[in-house]
Amino acid sequence: MIAFAVGNLVGPLALGHFFDTIGRRKMIAITYVTSGVLLAISAFLFYAGALNAITQTVAWCVIFFFASAGGSSAYLTVSEIFPMEVRAKAIAVFFAIAQCFGAIAPVIYGALIGDGSDPSKLFYGYLMGGAIMIVGGIVALVHGVNAEGQSLEDVATPLNAGRKGTTRAEGAGSPRAI
Repeated sequence: MIAFAVGNLVGPLALGHFFDTIGRRKMIAITYVTSGVLLAISAFLFYAGALNAITQTVAWCVIFFFASAGGSSAYLTVSEIFPMEVRAKAIAVFFAIAQCFGAIAPVIYGALIGDGSDPSKLFYGYLMGGAIMIVGGIVALVHGVNAEGQSLEDVATPLNAGRKGTTRAEGAGSPRAI
């Protein structure tokens, strides 16, 4: 578990600055597709019996390196497309949805492992996970927003923008704006 945690930590630290220099949309796509392809490659190596415990751990650390960097950025970037007044709620909703998937993942993974007699189930599970990551990367590339180098107000106009009688500090829900 420590090796996976290291991959999860080092990925965002090492790749984080590229999300603001190359671009978030591009980097999210690159990291998602890269982790999906690497997971598919490791699935084939696992199925062929070419991996042992150490090489499997190294493969997953590399996958986590990319996946964690992309996931961390996507989690924060997705809220930027919402107006400031609902941004915190958007983060909370996306976090709750992610937790639901995180809660069912061990059940699915356990079912794929079963009694260990049929490695093809796990192989197909890895391929499905890799495909989901690749699709996520393509969706980010096609539908993502270029938010790097822009103020949050330029990415998503605040709901109270242009309202007469309010200032930015007096947002739509403040007593003076009502």
